[in-house]
Amino acid sequence: MTEHALTIRPLAAAEWPTWRALRLRALGDAPEAFAVTLADAQARADETWQALLAETVASARHLPLLAEVGDEPAGLAWAQYEAEAVTLYQVWVAPEHRGRGIAQALLSRAIGWAREQGARAVELGVTTGDTPAVRLYRRLGFEEVGAPVPMADRSGRRSGLAEQAMRLRLG
Repeated sequence: MTEHALTIRPLAAAEWPTWRALRLRALGDAPEAFAVTLADAQARADETWQALLAETVASARHLPLLAEVGDEPAGLAWAQYEAEAVTLYQVWVAPEHRGRGIAQALLSRAIGWAREQGARAVELGVTTGDTPAVRLYRRLGFEEVGAPVPMADRSGRRSGLAEQAMRLRLG
């Protein structure tokens, strides 16, 4: 198999179908990792996906990132700057592309952008456990903040899972 170059770049407004496809894959692959359900996301009209990405791309406070291996979309991450911190959302890499450093490349790009914005920290929430995501965040210098918070399942009952807030201080 030929190795293709990895590219990490901002999504363009016209790429909402790519974002939607990746987001739906992420929700199906790791439903416990995200607050939105696959069913809710699938129910969104195309116009909603299109408008949300267009508004985000036009805002200096957001950085929606796309990872591509060659020409194939392979992952995503979403950074939002507010109140001296950047919050990361929607971090996900397609299963067939895992183990190649794509998540680290996405995070490095988001952290670099956070520094450019003058942020003092990068924050995120992650499902607790000894998972590749938690291990990656720790390797990059993220530290747990506070105690894990129980996550509700989609019906509002406790799911047995917990979310841990993590923070990377930037200088």
